[in-house]
Amino acid sequence: MANRSPPDVRLIAVSKTHGADAVEAAIAAGQFIFGENRVQEAAAKFPAIRAAKPEVELHLIGPLQSNKVKDAVALFDVIHTVDRESLAEALSKEIRRAGKAPRLFVQVNTGEEPQKAGIAPGDALEFVSRCRDHWGLAIEGLMCIPPAEDQPAPHFALLMKLARQAGVKELSMGMSHDFEIAVSLGATFVRVGSAIFGQREPT
Repeated sequence: MANRSPPDVRLIAVSKTHGADAVEAAIAAGQFIFGENRVQEAAAKFPAIRAAKPEVELHLIGPLQSNKVKDAVALFDVIHTVDRESLAEALSKEIRRAGKAPRLFVQVNTGEEPQKAGIAPGDALEFVSRCRDHWGLAIEGLMCIPPAEDQPAPHFALLMKLARQAGVKELSMGMSHDFEIAVSLGATFVRVGSAIFGQREPT
């Protein structure tokens, strides 16, 4: 329906709050890309999994505190939540120190919600340029989480427009309830948790 080639859209199985056994079952079913919200939880769960299955790709899709940057750079292949200058600076320093560069996405607060992380849409292009030119970060994509009460399509369309203007190819948008809309509007990664693993276990 979306007239997209299947390889152009990758599924991130959001395994936060689910144990290693659930991840291993997903791997057995052919899923190799996983998303976690917390550095600490991923660090407890994934090193053993990846030792057995090195082809597993791990994405950080939750907020990143600056004091967790060293651990995040060591553990994750992709970080979706670059959302402020202090974090960009910390990532730049750690990437140079470690000699390892995860792929980076800028989180855009498309609904400009005060309680939510992310760069305001009007500041996103300048922030992406500053990440590249000032901190030497190779920004590959943009990410958003639309407001729960809004129709998601306008937010996805805005993110796609910003991505084109910023010259990035990757779009991380869409979750269990709206991933089909996201795919139709250009998502290259969709983040699906409950539709794969069921309801989250209590934290």
